[in-house]
Amino acid sequence: MSITYFNEDKTFKLDTVNSTYLIHIVDKGFLLHGYYGRKISDHNTTYLTRIYEFPFYPAVNNRENGSFMDAAPFEYPASDRGDYRGRAIEAESLKGYRTFDMRYVSHRIYEGKPKLEGLPATFAGKDEADTLEIECLEPVLNINVTLLYSVFKNKDVITRSVIVKNNSEEAVYLTRIMSLCLDMDNEDYDLITLNGSWARERHIDRRRIHKGMTSVSSSRGESSHQEHPFLAVLDHNATNDHGSVYGFNFVYSGNFTASVNYTQFDSLRIMMGINPCDFRWKLEPCESFVSPEAVMVYSGNGLNEMTHTFHDLYRNNLIRSPYKDKKRPILINNWEATYFDFDSEKLLSIAREAGKSGIEMLVMDDGWFGTRSSDNMALGDWYVNEDKLKGGLKALVDRINEIPVAGTDKKMKFGIWVEPEMISPDSDLFREHPDYAIQIPDRDPALIRNQLVLDLSRKEVVDCIYSMISKVLKSANIEYVKWDMNRGLTDLGSCLLPGERQGELLHRYMLGVYDMQERLVNDFPDLLLENCSSGGARFDPGMLYYSPQIWCSDDTDAIERLAIQEGTALIYPLSCIGAHVSDCPNHTVFRNTPFKTRGDVALLGTFGYELDITKIPEEDRAMIPKQVEQYHKFHMLIQDGDYYRISSFRENNLYDCTEVVKKDRSEALVTFVQVLAR
Repeated sequence: MSITYFNEDKTFKLDTVNSTYLIHIVDKGFLLHGYYGRKISDHNTTYLTRIYEFPFYPAVNNRENGSFMDAAPFEYPASDRGDYRGRAIEAESLKGYRTFDMRYVSHRIYEGKPKLEGLPATFAGKDEADTLEIECLEPVLNINVTLLYSVFKNKDVITRSVIVKNNSEEAVYLTRIMSLCLDMDNEDYDLITLNGSWARERHIDRRRIHKGMTSVSSSRGESSHQEHPFLAVLDHNATNDHGSVYGFNFVYSGNFTASVNYTQFDSLRIMMGINPCDFRWKLEPCESFVSPEAVMVYSGNGLNEMTHTFHDLYRNNLIRSPYKDKKRPILINNWEATYFDFDSEKLLSIAREAGKSGIEMLVMDDGWFGTRSSDNMALGDWYVNEDKLKGGLKALVDRINEIPVAGTDKKMKFGIWVEPEMISPDSDLFREHPDYAIQIPDRDPALIRNQLVLDLSRKEVVDCIYSMISKVLKSANIEYVKWDMNRGLTDLGSCLLPGERQGELLHRYMLGVYDMQERLVNDFPDLLLENCSSGGARFDPGMLYYSPQIWCSDDTDAIERLAIQEGTALIYPLSCIGAHVSDCPNHTVFRNTPFKTRGDVALLGTFGYELDITKIPEEDRAMIPKQVEQYHKFHMLIQDGDYYRISSFRENNLYDCTEVVKKDRSEALVTFVQVLAR
């Protein structure tokens, strides 16, 4: 077993391949964090908790137990009785009191890893992971808190989650729940986060950790373009290949918070979980709440080793799609080629020309349904616009499927774009069911892209939309779906939730999204699903559980993509990074970049095209078969190999260089992009 309990010392020892994590039970049932870092043989590290130093251990000196609470390294801090460094959990009684003081009760160790009901999470068999459940009790409120730790035996990974159960006879309100807390000494650490905005997502930001609280978070109803549910704490002198790195990632696609508090005693408190902003969950008697999963990775050999661990974990123990081990079809998407101005003949012309170059799939983007002729209307009306697609969708798909793919015995595949979470005020669905939209009565809701968000906290709304989407997918040979989500959540109101439960809307919304995607992958097991959110606003582990690839950014400019894909690849496998060769001047930043450069950068992702192949220069079109050949040559290496950052344009302002190395070290692909001449 990778988890051992030493009864005499009341210590839990969690061992991965190269790391150790220690938890101590001390007098009065306090759970204290002992150690996390390079693998050690010792387990009795209670001295590292420093609880016998001033202000003295409360078992000896009860007069200073409040001071003790503000200094001890708690495993899962809950009390407001003197600990001012931030709590991992808060619950409010019906009388309005929020004190929460939980203590150890029992534990259980077993092989394997449990599922988290209704939530995405990593998975593992009995031979891959062991799990520790620590049961704690808040005696006054009679609430049980179960801390879950799963240790991957062959990876330097520990995952964490929390289950809260109300065993009392009256309801309580859960107002804060973190999935992870780690108290540790500060050893001159730096902090890495991934920050940005639309069209420049997940840029790496590294800085010193200063006194006080530093946090990244989202309150947009999605993990967001602006911040990312990840942070890493690392030695100040750590490099890609040297130094200790602690990486933390949240398997969730909604509001999150991740923080580091550099305290008065030169220690760090790291926490990660659901953002408490707009969160208030009523927990009735006998009901439970399960927090999303947080992933902890330790590397003693720099950032590249952390990256390899995350990549291997997500490839093997998070992504479930059969496509995770398959060659993805090279696709061409018509969005930047036509926007809304297309019909069947235009799509067929693109598909025929693409087939001549070895491209294997046409994806029909926005504009095929309802009365959709711009982004002002028809979201929610998921039926085919036969004015555009003469004869219907099946007739088009059948003709696409007859187009040969050059150099193969294959025929062209077909994919489709949908935005199931949104509704246009100018739509048949909204006119029939205005209550389906998230909005507050008697207030005009904020519009973004002239659209509202569907209330997916309601089962009947999920059922309605899924029924329409699945009917379309069953009507023709559709082998790929791009699932988009183009705005954040505002005007947080659900007409079915009572006032005291409106704080549950955001989390219930995410559970509705997960439910719909779970139905989709179960009902259409051979479907290639690609998630998207106005580009990369929901590129997170929660989405990877349902789709093996995610559209990385709406900015397809090759030079901007160097920074975007570098930050994304810090934790996510190249095989899940949606990357396309697009037109020039680029439609977002208007930069001109050589066609070869665009192909080389997109190769370090899922690889495809986003342009009108019938209109590009002949010189560029002639390069496509060579790029297709290059993809077929290197796709398995890129999909399964170890990714290394050699030099970053973000740092040197001249060039970018990365390497992908086969697991057996028999093959490597080095990509060098000269950005500026000198």
